Amino acid sequence: MTDTRDCEQCGTVFAPRREHARFCSARCRVAWNRQNASDLPAEAGTLDWSIAAMRDTTDRLLRAGGWHQPHGFALISEAVWWVTMVDAAFVRYQPDAYHNVLASHGATERQLIEETFGGLRFVRNRMGYYEDHADFIDPLAGNSGPIAAWTWRPVLEPGLASLPARGQEWEMTRYCAYQAQLAGHTVGETFERAAAFLQLAADGSLSRN
Repeated sequence: MTDTRDCEQCGTVFAPRREHARFCSARCRVAWNRQNASDLPAEAGTLDWSIAAMRDTTDRLLRAGGWHQPHGFALISEAVWWVTMVDAAFVRYQPDAYHNVLASHGATERQLIEETFGGLRFVRNRMGYYEDHADFIDPLAGNSGPIAAWTWRPVLEPGLASLPARGQEWEMTRYCAYQAQLAGHTVGETFERAAAFLQLAADGSLSRN
């Protein structure tokens, strides 16, 4: 059976194409945003604080060097959490600004950005729970050099039988995104791309207020 949910604007039952989808159409998304415009200042404040925390974490990661593996793994986990949390918050509270910035990129770059976030969600869902940090991350030999130069390892396809059909589809999409855009690439490259896009989305949301 296909998973469905109710549109938060019109109440229509629809099959979401995205994990965080709240509306059945762009028209309903725009209508909801107009009706709830008075709620945006409080949400914007929370989002601003979250973006600042994300930037602090990713900046520390990009500057860090010579850390022991457990400390490096912990910093990468923190960065994964902040980036995926801020991304989800934008999709929920500032969808127009988010999608406008995404649409301003060419098709190839859009796919790269979307798959980068999908791959990071895959890491968030599994690293430390189903797989060890070392299954995902390949540190530099001898703990030398910057953490940003550590690389993401290719991982085996996950077992998803315990998930509902829609959950299996989303997690497999995230896995494929991880293999395409993270595996074999450096940690620094991933977080620089993700943080830069979210900052653009933040700048876009401020320009609309």
